[in-house]
Amino acid sequence: MTSMQEWPEPIVRVQSLAESGLPVIPERYVKPPSERPKLDLIVDHGVNIPIIDLSGLEGDDDQLRKTTLNQISVACRDWGFFQVVNHGVKPELMHEAREAWRQFFHLPVEEKQVYANSPKTYEGYGSRLGVEKGAILDWCDYFFLHYRPESLKDYNKWPAFPVSFRNIIEEYNSELVKLSGRLMKILSVNLGLGEEHLQNAFGGENVGACMRVNFYPKCPQPDLALGLSSHSDPGGMTLLLPDHSVSGLQVRRGDKWVTVQPAPDAFIVNIGDQIQVLSNAIYKSIEHRVIVNSAKERISIAFFYNPKSDLLLEPASELVTPDQPALYLPMTFNEYRLYIRTRGPQGKSQVESLKSPR
Repeated sequence: MTSMQEWPEPIVRVQSLAESGLPVIPERYVKPPSERPKLDLIVDHGVNIPIIDLSGLEGDDDQLRKTTLNQISVACRDWGFFQVVNHGVKPELMHEAREAWRQFFHLPVEEKQVYANSPKTYEGYGSRLGVEKGAILDWCDYFFLHYRPESLKDYNKWPAFPVSFRNIIEEYNSELVKLSGRLMKILSVNLGLGEEHLQNAFGGENVGACMRVNFYPKCPQPDLALGLSSHSDPGGMTLLLPDHSVSGLQVRRGDKWVTVQPAPDAFIVNIGDQIQVLSNAIYKSIEHRVIVNSAKERISIAFFYNPKSDLLLEPASELVTPDQPALYLPMTFNEYRLYIRTRGPQGKSQVESLKSPR
């Protein structure tokens, strides 16, 4: 892994570029014509990913519970994305987490630079994904940190300012671990598996969990750039806290891109590649990307709920039949994410490359 120790070129902070007032973005942020967002052709027409009220799973109304479970099942099969409201995480905590990170990104650059990351672990303050020299980059700075397993959590790598930062993020991550575990049970039941099947396949209590906070500065040429290139999430399941003041997330729907309209106090949930593997592609991870804006900056917090990194993952035996043989060969999450860390976002090419020869 010697090639993974350092970045191949000097790191440029996208926020610094944006704040310099340049009228034209540097060439290395200009996407090929086929990848550029056609901002005048964004497909909305009232289409949005499903919004599901999790309060329907509480109480004694069996019919409402069945309806809610079915809504989640359809969303996983049909969209790979959905929003959840009444999820049990306090809106005040969601707001505090987002604003704490916004304050961090508006610190002087030399204070943020203390947390500069490397491709060895990606933990810390970063401005590029992948170590391919000369790659076309995304218009985004980010901060990545580990939360689970406990052995990887290092508070010294978490920002120390604002003063309450570490307490807020600790509470936020703790709540999202609980919500993720709850959703994993629902997905398991909907697949016809035991309630604990997916969680156990992820390593039970030994799951991985991490956070990537994305900061998308204003971009003078948003029609030429992307905040995050098209990709499916390599891990298990993602809970995204979006910026409700400006849209940016787009989900692939056939050959079109749907711009997600975030519901108030909602999390956006999406299926990752590892659940696609475990479900034998009954649930599919879906390509998504982020567009940028010339008038507004944007911040989002992605919480990744992942398998224990050294466990072999393969399709659940209960979902493998003569008519639907296992689509994927066994692989650990550690082996899987090396591909992403080396090459950066590459659509769905990684999970497709795993398919077992027929």
